[in-house]
Amino acid sequence: MSYIYIKISCHVWYVVYRHKRKEYRLMDKTRTVKPPFPGLQTGLIRSADLFGYVGIESVLDQMRRKTVKAGFEFNIMVVGQSGLGKSTLVNTLFKSKVSRKSSTPNYEEKISKTVRLHAVSHVIEEKGVKMKLTVIDTPGFGDQINNQNCWEPIVKYVNEQYEKYLREELNVNRKRRIPDSRVHCCIYFLPASGHSLRPIDVEFMKRLGKIVNIVPVIAKADTLTVEERQEFKERIRQDLEANGIHVYPQRELDEDPEDRILNDRIRASIPFAVVGTDKEHQVNGHKVLGRKTKWGIIEVENVAHCEFANLRDLLIRSHLQDLKDVAHNVHYETYRVRRLNESNMNLSELVLSSWPLQNKMDKCETESHL
Repeated sequence: MSYIYIKISCHVWYVVYRHKRKEYRLMDKTRTVKPPFPGLQTGLIRSADLFGYVGIESVLDQMRRKTVKAGFEFNIMVVGQSGLGKSTLVNTLFKSKVSRKSSTPNYEEKISKTVRLHAVSHVIEEKGVKMKLTVIDTPGFGDQINNQNCWEPIVKYVNEQYEKYLREELNVNRKRRIPDSRVHCCIYFLPASGHSLRPIDVEFMKRLGKIVNIVPVIAKADTLTVEERQEFKERIRQDLEANGIHVYPQRELDEDPEDRILNDRIRASIPFAVVGTDKEHQVNGHKVLGRKTKWGIIEVENVAHCEFANLRDLLIRSHLQDLKDVAHNVHYETYRVRRLNESNMNLSELVLSSWPLQNKMDKCETESHL
């Protein structure tokens, strides 16, 4: 005898994902379902007590079809000094040429005198599912002799995207589907120094961690031995805790014990020690993504060699929708409340006031089919 319980949410993929994860636990006969509203009389009807097949489960298929038809948006920002392999890692994550460097014809690597932000958008299609991926690059960050306040253009950009979304929400005749340019995730690249966090790392993550989801990674981790890597990761985790830096996934946002168990395993792996490459090599008769050295081939997707697979699973296969949910329900909501309080609820002034976008951005729309 099983129970039927469906959690309805406006975030379709979140519903499907949560449904699949809790499928077996919900069928436990001893499980009770709390009423959604205190004081409201509710009852739990077992599937065996129904007169016949109702078809409630089909709502998930309906929501899936509608969402697949509309497509998805995912905006990811990469931050780190030049030469840490940001473009290569993004290309490896999505197995296509999606980085700014790969998308720009005749690209020349130049160290920018100031931090400039460049957004490149692609439509990626895989098995009938379309996703608009926007990669925001931050050339010039951490490359100067004096890096004081080099994070300010990035903070300003993140807040400008929140402001855009807020303006659209407050319009009387707003769009049926508001374009979402908000940053859902920021991958912060740490150099594999083997020491500890630098002052610029601490200052950046302290400021950005309050307004966006930050996932720190150790770039080019193949330059460290396994023992050096573990010691470096432990020192970084200690520095994060000592400085009160909150990285994704935040412990206080775990919804239930099952989430906590999963996220605790992720938190124990942060920062991810990663290696990126877009080149394939033959290993035991199979083609694998890897970097060839005179000692052998470092397989990117082999968890015994690096933690790239764990990072990919977090960003795409298990927590992509949760990243968007936290960006919307936590970071954007905090910004929205602050802005409305600043305007003293004078919505007309908020909507009509100008908010110039001073960050110069290069945009490129391309299509990729995987």
